[in-house]
Amino acid sequence: MKFLILTLIALAAFAQEPGAVAANAAGMAVDDPKLPRVLVIGDSISGGYTAPLRKLLAGKANVHHADGNGGPTSNGVAHIGKLPPGKWDVITFNFGLHDIKLDTGKHQVDIADYEANLKLIADDLRKTGAKLVWVTTTPVPEGKLNPPRAVPDAPLYNEAAMRALKGRVDAVCDFYVAMLPRTAELQMRQNVHFKPAGYDFLAEQLAATVQPLLKH
Repeated sequence: MKFLILTLIALAAFAQEPGAVAANAAGMAVDDPKLPRVLVIGDSISGGYTAPLRKLLAGKANVHHADGNGGPTSNGVAHIGKLPPGKWDVITFNFGLHDIKLDTGKHQVDIADYEANLKLIADDLRKTGAKLVWVTTTPVPEGKLNPPRAVPDAPLYNEAAMRALKGRVDAVCDFYVAMLPRTAELQMRQNVHFKPAGYDFLAEQLAATVQPLLKH
């Protein structure tokens, strides 16, 4: 019971960050059995781009989001083997913004453990037979953030992810590079989350990466 309570508290914390979009905000997709299936795994940023991604891939793929907020890689490792049921043709996944949080003065997950966790997660996802798309972590803006994060950590953790996932994924969707020159326009002020146009922009990047991997 104590473990359950602590787990529920942790999951609630994932969803309480200002500007966060709940992972299930896009609702449940109704599968067209003639279309391939895409699973999105990630934190509240992925909750923001799932609905526009579903619209962009309408008639091309069934787009689902994994249950709940992915949180840090430690949470991903804890839930290995617990994907939603069914066959997945493409799985997109990201972990990063929770790993780099500095609530206690140190990273929630240090960079060495981040790399090790990503290897475990990717190797488990590979067992599904799905094509894997790694989604890089979006930029951290300047200013006083709640919870605190450091601007240089996003690219450092992205570099670590590329080391860990070399040969383990089929494609990379580089949100960081795409979004960096447009943060003033598309990102919320002193907040890692995005305006609706920002989520639309991210969905466009991911749709362009996913479409070549779809099997009809």
